[in-house]
Amino acid sequence: MRRNPLSDVDAAARPFAGRLAETYHQQASTDADGFASVLAGLLADPAQALPVPSSADRGVWGPGGSADPASVRGILDRARADLDQPWPVPLASAAARLHDDGNRDGWESVLYERQRRLSRAAVAAAHYADYPLVRSSQMYADPAVSRTSVTDEPPVLGERFLAEVLDGVWLFCEQSSWCWPAHDDAFRVHGSVLPVVTSPYLDLGAGEVVSLLAWLDQLIGDRLEARYPGIRSRIRHEARVRIFEPFTQRRDWHWLGLDGDVHNWNPWIHGNVIVAALRLLDDPAEADERAAIVALALEGIDRYVSVLPEDGAIDEGYAYWWNGACRALEALDVVRHATGGVLDASGITALRETVAFPHRMHLGADWYLNLADGQARVSAAQPWHALHRAALAAGDRDAAAHAASHRWAESPEFGGTPAAIEHPGFGRLLRGITDRDWIAAEPTASPFPRDVWLPSTEVMLARTQSGTARGLTVAAKGGHNGEHHNHNDVGSFIVASDGVPVVVDAGRPTYTLQTFGPDRYDIWTMQSGWHNVPVIDGLEQPPGAEFAASGISVSLAEDAEFSAELSGAYPGVGPWHRTVRLDRAARCVVVSDAWTPSLAESDPHVRTDEATRREGDAATRRVASDLRTSGSDVVHPRRTEVRLLLAGEVRRDGDAVVVTPLEDAAPVRISWPAGVEASFVVRELDDPVLSSVWGDRLTRLDLDVTARDGIEVTVELDQTNAEDA
Repeated sequence: MRRNPLSDVDAAARPFAGRLAETYHQQASTDADGFASVLAGLLADPAQALPVPSSADRGVWGPGGSADPASVRGILDRARADLDQPWPVPLASAAARLHDDGNRDGWESVLYERQRRLSRAAVAAAHYADYPLVRSSQMYADPAVSRTSVTDEPPVLGERFLAEVLDGVWLFCEQSSWCWPAHDDAFRVHGSVLPVVTSPYLDLGAGEVVSLLAWLDQLIGDRLEARYPGIRSRIRHEARVRIFEPFTQRRDWHWLGLDGDVHNWNPWIHGNVIVAALRLLDDPAEADERAAIVALALEGIDRYVSVLPEDGAIDEGYAYWWNGACRALEALDVVRHATGGVLDASGITALRETVAFPHRMHLGADWYLNLADGQARVSAAQPWHALHRAALAAGDRDAAAHAASHRWAESPEFGGTPAAIEHPGFGRLLRGITDRDWIAAEPTASPFPRDVWLPSTEVMLARTQSGTARGLTVAAKGGHNGEHHNHNDVGSFIVASDGVPVVVDAGRPTYTLQTFGPDRYDIWTMQSGWHNVPVIDGLEQPPGAEFAASGISVSLAEDAEFSAELSGAYPGVGPWHRTVRLDRAARCVVVSDAWTPSLAESDPHVRTDEATRREGDAATRRVASDLRTSGSDVVHPRRTEVRLLLAGEVRRDGDAVVVTPLEDAAPVRISWPAGVEASFVVRELDDPVLSSVWGDRLTRLDLDVTARDGIEVTVELDQTNAEDA
């Protein structure tokens, strides 16, 4: 009998019991002490524990199978093209580069493509599993023919793709570390810029690889082992030493949330550990260990579920919902399947509510309200089937409709819209292309609720009318500057025209080592000076949860109104009250600021407007003639300004600007009182993450209000060229 490594866990540490434990213990008729034992009896056999049939089920896989034809056709085409290419190799020099210039992408992008290629090969091998296995000598009619120059005969393709799966699996097993270099503690602990193989680090990357191998084993493992005996034992060995042992023997992982700070890593990693344990711990002697690891992972997810707000909001924003709350929903859905429906978390209020979060943050088309490090426009290649599945389980028709709205577009290349692609991960691919409800989902419109208020994050969103993105949409937030993936943005707001942001939050640039290091707030996108908030007496907002809004008031009636006191987000300033109102009758957004002028004492730890302007960043330039800018470029350390960050073409028109948004949305006019000096800063965008969203530039409007104690800025649809104007 294999020793249970959970005996190494500090016996004095009491299990965490939150919302999930309460639900599961009641459903399993047990308590915390007996849960793992009862769970062992509830879990399905490893071959049936994951909710995707193996390649042996020819009613699902192969020509004529129920797996989504459009998805399979696309995957087969890409998998065939892969056969002519060498496998991607993440290099040691790319991993070490992180410690030179902070670059993460050089290593991670290669690793992602290796994962995607193996995913494609596995689906292709499952598709061609109708045919008897052939030996290598039968694969190539001419010994001089390259291994990649194979015929299109299905038996030969089946064997070739199985060999491709073997190669991919072996490459991962031989890869020194599954951890992304930016997450590894090898340098901090061992002084090494490369991974230390005797000290594996369990991070998001390691979780994704073991999940890929577990889902692959579920899909094609029997056939792979029959052709290449011994490969399954290698997969299980690597899973044990890289995942199960670190997970159970080391309990200081920051993502466990033992200190109450629980973020998106928690359900992402725990969910992948659950998938791996359910499938790869398949020796009968491992049954108790299997249940114990699943129980421990569920305890971890319970920490996330128990701090998930009752309104289901995510402080990291929509983009992170997919790899936070959605990961929790997916993991718990796997548990529901593995226990035959006995353990079902879909009744927990926070989980039901978070299903609605994506459509509540929807601005229009592929634009969303972005907060923190989230982007305003995320790739449409999200696992919409996971949202659809969770919405059906929660009985949320609006959320299901929002998910189904992504099934409408015809794809000439594939003869229809693929139900899923390989980019979000292999397990997500398999679930998407085998989900009959999702494949058959009728296209429908996104619901576009008129008003949204999320008290946990102090975020309001309101639009001119429900059911459409047309017209103006406004969002405003209170919150604090200690949120996950935080930006200093207390009191910020955005405005969209026809669903396209025009007064915007820039989001984040490409992740580097600096992004999560001590110099994070030297990155301009993180600074309050580049958000739609004031600079007060030359001071910007500092990071930290203590810098927060107060006195939040929201009214969602004929008009929508958000108001907050912002002085708490700045050090040593007088009162500053902001009100953001959507006037539906007048079809405009009015931002009103009122304050008591003060002379704040200088604080060397607080970023000032002067510091921002003296950085000398070549990407930032003051604009004069082309926008007919008033004022000068002289630095005023104690100047007070109201700032707006704009996307699109900006044209000055007296005491106003006209902004033509991206994607031909209706232009808007932004106006302010006469006599207020306005200047502009154009930020040229050379970062691919930012430019993929906003194009080549953003423009910041700075309104000098130093001599005032209030200002009202109005955003409305521009009627200059409208009929009868």
